Amino acid sequence: MESFSISQISQFSGIKPHTIRMWEQRYGALKPNRSEGNTRYYSNAQLRRLLNIVSLKNAGYKLGELGAMPDEKLNELVLKKQEKTTNDQTDEYFISQLIAAGMSYDELYFEKVFSHCLLRYGLTDAYSRVMYPVMVRLGLMWTSDRLPPVQEHFLSNLLRQKLLTAIDSLPPAKPETNKWLLFLPENEFHELGLLFAHYLIRRSGQKAIYLGANVPLQLLKEAVVDTESDRLLFFLVHNDLPENSREYLDQLKDNFPDNKIYLSGNRELISQLDTGKSIIWLQSVEHLEQKLAS
Repeated sequence: MESFSISQISQFSGIKPHTIRMWEQRYGALKPNRSEGNTRYYSNAQLRRLLNIVSLKNAGYKLGELGAMPDEKLNELVLKKQEKTTNDQTDEYFISQLIAAGMSYDELYFEKVFSHCLLRYGLTDAYSRVMYPVMVRLGLMWTSDRLPPVQEHFLSNLLRQKLLTAIDSLPPAKPETNKWLLFLPENEFHELGLLFAHYLIRRSGQKAIYLGANVPLQLLKEAVVDTESDRLLFFLVHNDLPENSREYLDQLKDNFPDNKIYLSGNRELISQLDTGKSIIWLQSVEHLEQKLAS
């Protein structure tokens, strides 16, 4: 994707559209292009500029200064900031710069930012405070059912690699512990949230069996029998008709009456569903962590 709407750059940057407009008018932070219908849109370079401004603003720079700087100067300041100690870095700095690396296909810069993030927070907090918010912002694009930009695929794969590495580094599950079966239903393919849940479950010492994306109901039934899993966890990510999702939930309830079933993902969609008492909606990372600790 070569251009973004103001709502899209808002989702990537975490800055509300009306604030972006104010920054444009008051500080000249961005200069959007205009379509024939006079609708503003933003290029990849402008998105990168906004992400850099957000990073540097959170590092203590004034918006008046940043808005007047050319892109080259902003890039230079961000690189210098990365070379210094990370003790004063904020969550938002790392979030913005990881997304910026993805937008420019810069794997080397991604690795550098991620390494600093690990140094600042350690492995566990890096995922909770930085990686998960990055996934949420990417998820905002997915749940709108727009065609994801190719940069999003690039960044998603980098995040996926990091999550798999983190999961692989964890010790085996404790004996006689809960057994979770993790999956995405048919036609669901966005795994990052499910992978993060996999990481949290494994970190808690409990057993997780990961089936991945696009799992038909019949295969799920076979897996539950074969693995003797007592807990099922799945995500609904893409927008679907609520009646289709309700039908799927009913099928799960009918087929797995003795299992605890947990659901997470698209808040707008799930809020329209009646999960009942047999399906528990995990609305946050903290909610899953509470269930794992109880």
